[in-house]
Amino acid sequence: MKAILLAGGKGTRLRPITHTSAKQLVPVANKPVLFFGIEAIRDAGIHDIGIVVGDTADEIRAAVGDGSAFGVRVQYIRQSAPLGLAHAVRESRDYLGDSPFVMYLGDNLILHGIRALVNEFRASQADAQILLAAVPNPSSFGVAELDENGRVLRLEEKPAQPRSDLALVGVYMFDRAIWDAVAAIKPSGRGELEITDAIQWLVDAGRDVRSHLISGWWKDTGKLEDMLEANRMVLDTFATDVRGAVENSTITFKVVIEEGARIVNSTIRGPAIIGRDTVIDSSFIGPFTAVSHDTRIVRCEIEHSIILENSVLTDVPGRICDSLVGKNVVVGPSDHKPRAYRFMLGDASEVRIF
Repeated sequence: MKAILLAGGKGTRLRPITHTSAKQLVPVANKPVLFFGIEAIRDAGIHDIGIVVGDTADEIRAAVGDGSAFGVRVQYIRQSAPLGLAHAVRESRDYLGDSPFVMYLGDNLILHGIRALVNEFRASQADAQILLAAVPNPSSFGVAELDENGRVLRLEEKPAQPRSDLALVGVYMFDRAIWDAVAAIKPSGRGELEITDAIQWLVDAGRDVRSHLISGWWKDTGKLEDMLEANRMVLDTFATDVRGAVENSTITFKVVIEEGARIVNSTIRGPAIIGRDTVIDSSFIGPFTAVSHDTRIVRCEIEHSIILENSVLTDVPGRICDSLVGKNVVVGPSDHKPRAYRFMLGDASEVRIF
């Protein structure tokens, strides 16, 4: 089997972070989301991965390389235009050939991986298999209706009146029957070739399309609140591992401190991770916070947040929470008079002052 990992989206819901970074490389618990997908595919026994890229191809390539660091073989597939998931499949045909394959959306995170799904598909000899999860808001997703044996009867994209609460998770499995489907469908109202239309074509053609209901959690990390929730869930799986220096500080409950980090006169209350060569001085880092590498935090209180690399936060009044702070950011007081708020903000920034 092979896999394609889709990493071509623009990440408009995570702007301004994604103005300068691929959304699939924004980290959860100090690891890019895309890396979780590569590892999930590898751990399912698949070692040939085609990464479908778009405008951020160079950044993705620089981060992943040839895949050897992950124990896989990676090739890059340039999608000619962002024309939908089925279009990405169509443009991957030369790489995939007639091999059965996994399609994995690169901004999805499935905590317990996809090994069971892959094993089930291999054993079933079905034409396609989709991954589903029960959600409280199915109208926001593609929704599947199943028969009593778990076979797919109907798919609807964001229906106003959902027939079930089973949402499509961003992992799909196909055999070569998918090539007839993606060749037959037409663009949707938004001008894209929809993978739900291709799967529905298989159902209507009498093909064997099955489902796998996941029992753990998953996240499409396309929005800030989803990034923070994924960060929270991954951090909660950690065990305490202190490899950096701790001086006159308190470390409690599931805290990872990477090599070269220094914690001075501070409290770190986990689950939390402090990246390599970062300095935390006279500060409080609260639960569900990930601080990346080469960052300096002095006299601040932070919780339930993600702080990216090479940033400096000093003497911030009040507690920072529920936040995503980008790379090379400086936050601190000003000595200029008169006292005032002074900003330089990128497109789609959001600032709340209390």
